[in-house]
Amino acid sequence: MQYYSGKTVWLTGASSGIGLAMAEQLAEAGAHLILTSRRAEALEEVRQRLAHPERHRVLALDLSQPEQAATEAQQALGDQVIDILINNAGVSQRSLILETDLSVYRQLMEIDYFAVVALTKLVLPRMLERRSGHIVTVSSVAGKVGTKLRSGYNGAKFGVLGFMDALRAETHAHQLAVTSILPGFINTQVAHNSLTGDGSALGHEDPDNAGGISAEECARQSLKAIAAQKAEVVVGSGLSKLAPLLQRFWPGLVRHIVAKR
Repeated sequence: MQYYSGKTVWLTGASSGIGLAMAEQLAEAGAHLILTSRRAEALEEVRQRLAHPERHRVLALDLSQPEQAATEAQQALGDQVIDILINNAGVSQRSLILETDLSVYRQLMEIDYFAVVALTKLVLPRMLERRSGHIVTVSSVAGKVGTKLRSGYNGAKFGVLGFMDALRAETHAHQLAVTSILPGFINTQVAHNSLTGDGSALGHEDPDNAGGISAEECARQSLKAIAAQKAEVVVGSGLSKLAPLLQRFWPGLVRHIVAKR
């Protein structure tokens, strides 16, 4: 964790789940955090309980409006150097294609894809000038394997992995690090907050996520991979961790499994 000591880390989705666990571990490692989510009050509560709260700041943004969020962030951050951007904010989905409004698909793409693009483009010029920086996006195993009830979430997560691959290729000569994190089933509130067909929240857990590893363990494994500057890492346990490997070598088997689940 020495990798993070003294570095300025901009972390989105910092008020709960994996993001909160990352914030706690990064603060203990000596990072200077910029904490982002929609709710300033919740972020301030997080900041106050972190190690060395005076090192950290709150930047509340609505990432469902990526252009506006990027403008507000630019005004708030000015010329501040960002050493590491961790695009962790996201929303999932639990609804059938036939029952999902088009507006829900747009919301999923705004938060899970376009917000990543907008914030990455915001920090990228300075990183390229300095020939130093690390851009991280928390995607999902759902970015490798499409499953029922998550068609919009799958689309956004597949898309953001393609964006990160292109970013990695374009910045290779500039010595930037680019990391994609693919969590499997993690025991967080992600199912509770998932969008249903009309855009309302699901409001309860599902057995897959409830049986997953803890947010703290996911954060620990993710931060270890980031510090090692890995290009892509799958985090989780059981079938969700194996799914991308199975998809690569036995796609027919995976299609059969997801159709039957």
